[in-house]
Amino acid sequence: MDALTATLTVLDYGAVAVFGATGAIAAARRQHDIITFGFFAAVTGVGGGTLRDLLLDTDVFWVAKPSYLVACLAAAAAVWVFGVGATRFRLLLWLDALGMAAYALVGAAKAQALGAPPFSCVVMGVLTATFGGVIRDVLAEEPSVLLRRELAVTPVLLGASTFVGLTELGAPLGLAAMVGFVSAFGVRAGAILQGWSLPGFRGRTPSPH
Repeated sequence: MDALTATLTVLDYGAVAVFGATGAIAAARRQHDIITFGFFAAVTGVGGGTLRDLLLDTDVFWVAKPSYLVACLAAAAAVWVFGVGATRFRLLLWLDALGMAAYALVGAAKAQALGAPPFSCVVMGVLTATFGGVIRDVLAEEPSVLLRRELAVTPVLLGASTFVGLTELGAPLGLAAMVGFVSAFGVRAGAILQGWSLPGFRGRTPSPH
């Protein structure tokens, strides 16, 4: 295993665990039991990668390596035992930003390895990084990440597009991954710190009545 592959693997597991923790936090807000904690953590952690693998018609990653599910359940157990105060939640928000940036690259890289076209690789990166959060929000009856004004999907799209674009132009894989990761995390950091958002639609819409 080369250094880049090892790094992506570590980021992959880390992202799954962080997403799993956000799922457990959603369960905590609803005061669910430990079983629901584990369920929320699992579907949040592996949901995006599962959809990616199904669309790419390849083996679903966690079926062959259940250690990914173990990472989700461990994150759920940690939230159950230690809880999430304001400081821990802030830390988790930053870890979630790191996880989204990492998952955008992991998803796009896997699609590339399977021979998908560049545009499809970008889409796979975005789905991998966001779909688990969409499932979490639906289950927890919270506003979807897709509907929030604060930039969340846009950084992922930027990171995946940068990574795929650079590799298509012949840039070394390590350089493309680093630039893609930094661009995704940088924009997400700006959204967290400064509340960055895209301008909303201001045109006229028909009356619902």
